[in-house]
Amino acid sequence: MTMVDVSAKAEIFREAIAVGKLKLKPETIALIKEEKIAKGDPLYTAKIAGILAAKKTSELVPLCHPLPLTNVEVEAKVLDKTTVEVTALVRTKAQTGVEMEALTAVSVALLTVWDMTKQYEKDTQGQYPSTTIEDIHVVKKFKQV
Repeated sequence: MTMVDVSAKAEIFREAIAVGKLKLKPETIALIKEEKIAKGDPLYTAKIAGILAAKKTSELVPLCHPLPLTNVEVEAKVLDKTTVEVTALVRTKAQTGVEMEALTAVSVALLTVWDMTKQYEKDTQGQYPSTTIEDIHVVKKFKQV
């Protein structure tokens, strides 16, 4: 097992954008919109969690290079009556891309919303039948040579 050697690659501007969704009950989405989640604002907290996660990616993903991130932007919003969407944009000037950082930011931001809303999502058996994280993917990868 080895980390990929990028020492021969040029240090250039790189950017990645990732997105993902969290499905919740309509009642939970209404509580988010009405700012009635007991733990606080899950969308704001998700933004902070996503930024922190992007910065810690190399500690979480084995063999992932630690990168000097120059910008991380995370947007968390209610998309419709059952969906929260998170988008992360990550930039660096480095020898390798920032897709993993963008994906990690989205994943942790969505997990944060789930954690902050899970008490409203449980059914009578204590399960989460409506709660799913879906469609996390990179929507853009850019490098400027």
